[in-house]
Formats: sequence, structure tokens, C-alpha cells
Amino acid sequence: MKITHFGHAAVLVETSSGAKALIDPGTYSHGFEAIDELDLILVTHAHPDHVDAERLRALRDANPQAVLVANAEASAAAGESREKDRVVSNGDAFTEAGVRITPTGRLHAEIHSALPTVLNTGFILDDDVWHPGDAFDASPRKVDILLLPVGGPFMKVADAIDFARAVEPRVIVPIHQAGLAEIHRQLHYGLLKKLVPAELIVLEEGVAREF
Repeated sequence: MKITHFGHAAVLVETSSGAKALIDPGTYSHGFEAIDELDLILVTHAHPDHVDAERLRALRDANPQAVLVANAEASAAAGESREKDRVVSNGDAFTEAGVRITPTGRLHAEIHSALPTVLNTGFILDDDVWHPGDAFDASPRKVDILLLPVGGPFMKVADAIDFARAVEPRVIVPIHQAGLAEIHRQLHYGLLKKLVPAELIVLEEGVAREF
């Protein structure tokens, strides 16, 4: 398979069967606008750094065959619904565009008790790649590649470390780091390398890598 990181939470997964699935094309990410022959667009939650409605509308117009998969809140944030859209919640796995999709988790991690609760649905693709969105509330599942949030107002790095240690992936690809200064990114990467027995691969943004 191939994985391309477009910055922050946006990741393109090209599966071994040839399907192309884009996850969380948000306002902090760049370069995903040019993707063609897209089969799936998955959105974990309604925050704008995970779903940029304006650019997503143009992307969907350019890829009319792509199916949007999201929970109810994220689907609404994505803009006008289309016939192929699939609204999901935490539940059983299903297959869409030839990809086995397992929804995970239920709620965005708390930023502050004074803020409203936000739905968060993570996604495991083909039992191999897991994008948890902005939460570590799902029961750990064994996957080969974990797309791991490493910074944000909803978490501390210990949360990411503990989650990764429970999942035990072969590879960790850090995501959700746009808000971290470079010195803090390197600090978090170093802690992950030291404390999690997995290969840490920091992807160059916009460049596909085979796994």
C-alpha cells in the first residue's frame, strides 16, 4: 500500500487493492486538492482542521464517484449531502469501494469541560491502517500502521504513547502536528521512539511512501 501525508490530519491511503481513500482533508492541510480517481473520503469529526467544506466541495466535484464516510456531525460539516454519502457511528465493519472499514471510538477527547461534546469516529482500513481522529477512547486493536496524533489541545504526549503501546503497531506515522513548533515535534518523536517498540516514520508532506 501507499500512504501520503498532506500535513496535520490529512492522509491518503492507497490500498493493496488499488482503492484511494482520503482521510480528514482539513484547513491545516495542503495538496490534497489535486487528487483524482478518489474512491473514498473519510472524515473523523466536524472540526475545521479535519474538514474544510469549501475545498472538500471542489474535491468532490472533481471526484463524483468518491463516497463520503462520516458520522452525522462530520457529514453535516462537510456540506451538502450527496446520494452516495454514508453516515456511520461506532459499530460493525462494512465494505465500501472494496475497502473494509471499521469505525472506532465515539467522542472527541475533552479539550475543556465548558465546551460542547463532539462526535469522533476513527477508521481502520482493511484491518491494517488506523486513523483514530482526535481521541484515544477506542479499545486498542492490533493494526500494522497507526496514524498517531502527536499534538493538540485535546491531548498530552503521554496519551499518544500509552495508546500506541496498547495498539502495538509495527509502524507509527505521526499526524496532527501542525500546531507544534519544530522543537516540540522532535521532542515528541524522540519520546515515541524511546517508549514505544515500533518503527516511527515521519512522512515528507505530499510525498507517497510504500509500506
